[in-house]
Amino acid sequence: MPKPRHRTLAAPGRRRFLAGLGSLVLAAGLGLQASGVGANLDPPRLREHMQRLYGSQGLAVLEEWFALLDRLAGAELNTQLRDVNDFFNRRVLWVDDIDIWGREDYWATPLETLGQGRGDCEDYSIAKYVTLKQLGVPGARLRMIYVRARIGRSRITQAHMVLGYYATPAAEPLLLDNLVPSITPASQRTDLDPLFSFNSSGLWAGGSTESRADPLARLSRWRNVIDRMQQQGFI
Repeated sequence: MPKPRHRTLAAPGRRRFLAGLGSLVLAAGLGLQASGVGANLDPPRLREHMQRLYGSQGLAVLEEWFALLDRLAGAELNTQLRDVNDFFNRRVLWVDDIDIWGREDYWATPLETLGQGRGDCEDYSIAKYVTLKQLGVPGARLRMIYVRARIGRSRITQAHMVLGYYATPAAEPLLLDNLVPSITPASQRTDLDPLFSFNSSGLWAGGSTESRADPLARLSRWRNVIDRMQQQGFI
């Protein structure tokens, strides 16, 4: 992961790229359909899981998330994007997976990210994606984007993930990133080279506008996140 360039995010260790197109598993179902995550929540079950896993402190943060959803319901899209981006960037401290979970790569659910108060780039992106879908932003306009991030002026690159908002399938995406506080068009992020992106309906290679996966594409870690979200009350 690239070294954070603002605030107090923990400096990440260098990592190998964790996934490539060859590690993707094509399948006929993803689990985050339009009527899935982002449309149905079970607040009592979410509260029960948060209380059991992270106690009163985690429960307090979950209530802040519920309040965010209430406040942004029906708000203008730009406000939703900005405030969701800020919410997670301010409340979650960047920490490498090995230091949180004792493993090289772990994709956390939003509940786990909020409860821990720590996470890495995938965790920020997943949490923002789920939150925006819950606010009614169409999933077809959101993609989690794996990129190579260049470090400073060197040729060193590291794996990173951001969330992209696409006004249309062929539009230049706006990037929600935990390393940069403002939401910026992709063309302004010359430090990032896209590898592939995915959401609940497909997989795109690089900057392609056509999905490589039909019917749907998914990552094994993504499947695992969905399973845990179902257990916790997101679906």
